[in-house]
Amino acid sequence: MFHVELFFYIIKMKISGNIFDVINKEIYKGSIIIKRGLIKDIVREDNESDIYIMPGLVDSHVHIESSMLVPSAFAVAAVRHGTVAVVSDPHEIANVMGIEGVDFMIQNAKEVPLKFYFGAPSCVPATDLESSGAVLDVSDIKELLSRREVKYLSEMMNFPGVIGNDTKVIAKINAARERGKPVDGHAPGLTGDKLKKYINAGISTDHECINIEEAREKIRSGMMVQIREGSAARSLDSFHYLLAEEPDMLMLCSDDLHPEMLNRGHINVLVERLMAMGYDIMDIMKIVTVNPVKHYGLETGLLRKGDPADFIIIDNTHTFNIRETWIDGVKVYDGKRVLFSPEKVEPINNFHSSHIKPEDIAVRRTGDNIRVIKAVDGELITGSYEWDVSGLGEYVNCDPAEDILKIVVKDRYKDLPPATAFVRGFGISRGAFASSVAHDSHNIIAVGADDDSICRAINRIVDEKGGLVVYYDDICQSLPLKVAGIMSDVPCGTIANQYEELSEIVKNMGCQLKSPFMTLSFMALLVIPDLKISDKGLFDVNKFELVDLFF
Repeated sequence: MFHVELFFYIIKMKISGNIFDVINKEIYKGSIIIKRGLIKDIVREDNESDIYIMPGLVDSHVHIESSMLVPSAFAVAAVRHGTVAVVSDPHEIANVMGIEGVDFMIQNAKEVPLKFYFGAPSCVPATDLESSGAVLDVSDIKELLSRREVKYLSEMMNFPGVIGNDTKVIAKINAARERGKPVDGHAPGLTGDKLKKYINAGISTDHECINIEEAREKIRSGMMVQIREGSAARSLDSFHYLLAEEPDMLMLCSDDLHPEMLNRGHINVLVERLMAMGYDIMDIMKIVTVNPVKHYGLETGLLRKGDPADFIIIDNTHTFNIRETWIDGVKVYDGKRVLFSPEKVEPINNFHSSHIKPEDIAVRRTGDNIRVIKAVDGELITGSYEWDVSGLGEYVNCDPAEDILKIVVKDRYKDLPPATAFVRGFGISRGAFASSVAHDSHNIIAVGADDDSICRAINRIVDEKGGLVVYYDDICQSLPLKVAGIMSDVPCGTIANQYEELSEIVKNMGCQLKSPFMTLSFMALLVIPDLKISDKGLFDVNKFELVDLFF
């Protein structure tokens, strides 16, 4: 448990500056009086201070695990950027470890002052057409939702189940509604009557809009839309127009943020970009403070009398330079240093996989055409491509010259045989890279230009029981992820440097993707269109069924 210095917590403090009242859209000179972690009073008074005191920033939807950092290490990075609270969906670790994983996140988060508000993962596993490490049933969801620190039902990815009145899906939603807790959505491309039914079931947010017209329809139908800007999916440039239209119905989120991006910035970067676009600073601050706090019922202060003293101090409203971050009346970042240190983490894991051989991923030709996944840079969605293999021999191999590579998913829980398919868009001309971060079940996933390299990369992950690996020119480099095979307890800067080094190697192998490992991790996400792969084979998301490689 994080402990503040008693002296700073008990004494009454006065901090003067330009007070940023987001709720009343007013900036005035004054002072805030802090005692026992709360804002005892806010007084108007003349002062010549050049600082601005503002509510702290809130990320309205994030998977901490995607930073590859445990919550306590994530917190150290986030407070530097003015973040005081995050609404966190722990479904990544829940897919690996079940409730034990959620408990790990909650307990580790208590070691630091950043306010983590966790959800009950609604879809573990995301589908029954992949192997996961755990299953959370209705009774598990009810147990989690009964906890004070669990604020909501996490993103309901099974929108076909909602629309089709699946009794288990509806029971999970009703469990949240009965407890007065909101339900997050996840319904890319859903519009019309199906959208209305989805919303009427009790689902109140979505961060998966494919285009702005879809977002507008969801807002008109009563949904809060979360504009997402993470490592793999970035929609701010497309959706920022909504801020001028519906500031009351918007929030900002990162969703999935890899360590090198978190090291450089968090929600503050999005605030700066919106400011540069000329939007009203009050509207910007509303969607990163007031809206998420009110929607999720967070115990996070909004710079009001009686609120927890959660705020940031900035130089000016042009550059948004974070000078200080305060949480519960304690300064946690002084502009140069983070003023708390996480304790050592005891790793947990669920990893049971053996090595594979090239013959395990050989593809014997049984038809003339193959379905090929088409990766899209900067997007979670994929396309599909038809490859004519009628002129090939008995086996179908990679064709790096045509950017057709093998993609392999190896179950890591039951040690089942690997699934093999083909993919375009990665562009590597030699070698392979692999990861045990593969949304949402986090089996091992790899892309490569030849079978031997793919097997060597996967086998290194098996040896380390989780991590990221690049194999090329007989050289193997890795980034171990000892916590559930998806996180590390090292500092953000350390893992960011390691991650960027591996990513640069992949790019030197020919890959042109901005974030190759992040894109790779979403090739196995069976709830985002169009064509994906699980450890059981190719999956057509639109049909929501496994499909044959050959057709």
